[in-house]
Amino acid sequence: MKRRNFLNTSAAAALLALMALSIIAFARLTAAEQPIESHTNAPVPPAAKWRMHDRERPQPPVITPGQTFSQSAPAPSDAEMLFDGKDLSKWQNDRGQDAPWVVTNGYMECAARQNIRTRGKWADFQLHLEFSEPAPPVGNDQNRGNSGILINNMYEVQVLDSYESKTYPDGQCAAIYGQSPPLVNACKPPGEWQTYDIIFESPRWNEQKELVKKAVVTVLHNGVVVQNHFEILGITDGISREVANKYGVVHPPEVFVGLQYHNGAVRFRNIWIRKLGDQS
Repeated sequence: MKRRNFLNTSAAAALLALMALSIIAFARLTAAEQPIESHTNAPVPPAAKWRMHDRERPQPPVITPGQTFSQSAPAPSDAEMLFDGKDLSKWQNDRGQDAPWVVTNGYMECAARQNIRTRGKWADFQLHLEFSEPAPPVGNDQNRGNSGILINNMYEVQVLDSYESKTYPDGQCAAIYGQSPPLVNACKPPGEWQTYDIIFESPRWNEQKELVKKAVVTVLHNGVVVQNHFEILGITDGISREVANKYGVVHPPEVFVGLQYHNGAVRFRNIWIRKLGDQS
């Protein structure tokens, strides 16, 4: 009888130990490493074939971009320098306070669990910036070096470490988030500096608040055209909210440029912008 109790006690102890190890192992699976759920119930946007964040959507072809394109490109004479590697005086957080990100060694790094945005606004513009993903990489899927270029906090060009890392196509690096995957995956390895050259045209509404011109964006990623005059439909993270943003939320043409904090220690440098004038 005593031997049986001893065996039962030993088995219970072993089971508790196994449970403890399982709990520890699960705890070690941090938020940065947990898989992202697929949005299988999301609606299919108008004139589209795929649901938002559909993981069955074909992945863009992977290419190797040129070694350099516009890395460290000096700003043209008619451009405004938004970040020269020294200070964040042209930036603020979403509450209008000084930008809290870290500046060191000529770059800024996502920090303080806050987005930042430009103090200035522009209607139609050419934007240049450079970014570098954490190396060695941390996490996977959408938790791998996630950030974004947030135009007016409505239209996002995704920043993500998509180098040999799979996620839903309309959420990978250089996607118009939730709407348009890049034409190709032109990512460089984490730790290398990459470039975005973005041409953005603001949407326009008439006095009756009727949309007369959609927002349009062209994106070059490491010198490769990955978004070609794409017409944005509504807010890029909310295509499912069709009633609220059938063709976008009405706003003035002048918009700010934001950089997103999304847990990843993404770095940015050499950011400048040019206002685009009307063609005569």
